[in-house]
Amino acid sequence: MEVLETIVIQSTEVEGKETVVSSVDIDKAKAEFIWTLQATWHLVNTRLEMDQAFDQPVCKKKKLWEMVAEKVNAKLRESEVTNVTVKAYECDLKWRNLLATYRKNAERAKRLGVNSVHWEFFKAMHEVLGKSREEVEAQRRAKLSGTRVGNAMASKRFTPILPTPPATSAAPCSARPPQDVLQLYMELQERKMNMWAQQKALEERKIEAINNLAQAISSLAEKNSMQMSKDGH
Repeated sequence: MEVLETIVIQSTEVEGKETVVSSVDIDKAKAEFIWTLQATWHLVNTRLEMDQAFDQPVCKKKKLWEMVAEKVNAKLRESEVTNVTVKAYECDLKWRNLLATYRKNAERAKRLGVNSVHWEFFKAMHEVLGKSREEVEAQRRAKLSGTRVGNAMASKRFTPILPTPPATSAAPCSARPPQDVLQLYMELQERKMNMWAQQKALEERKIEAINNLAQAISSLAEKNSMQMSKDGH
């Protein structure tokens, strides 16, 4: 990525004089939020407190992430950590990365025990995310208890329905268990979602940087125009 130190343009409002945008203005426009450990903890605690709101079947995720960003910025201002504010899409992207790491550690905890996980955010996230899944499953079973569907599920073991692989003329090989295929499919879908979110965040940052740069250029051009008018008098 090229770093522009200085941009010189021809201003139509100042009779052929050049307008210069300093690298300081560009740096301010390109200021990015850096996730420190304290800022990450603020995000984790705020997002977990709003977990029920995010779990609603009908909710505007964009508005919720804006609320998360406001709360995180308020906590950072109280501690006077940074002058750069975090944006909603940055909170969303950071949470997606944290959630992916949590899921990997949750699988490790199932295989090797909770003591094998040393990630600092696992305990706090697992107390909310782990229990919420168990509670939802318990509530679902309680509602189905005594019904025909519930009795059928209790008496039978269901396996996930997977797409039928295409027939090949090659020699048969040892097929993967359905659980492994399903896990691989879920991981691929999760990677696609993460790549899409990162691409979207990058495009939004580009648009924001261009808008900030355009505002800085317009402001400087207006100042030069006012200065020229004063000099003319």
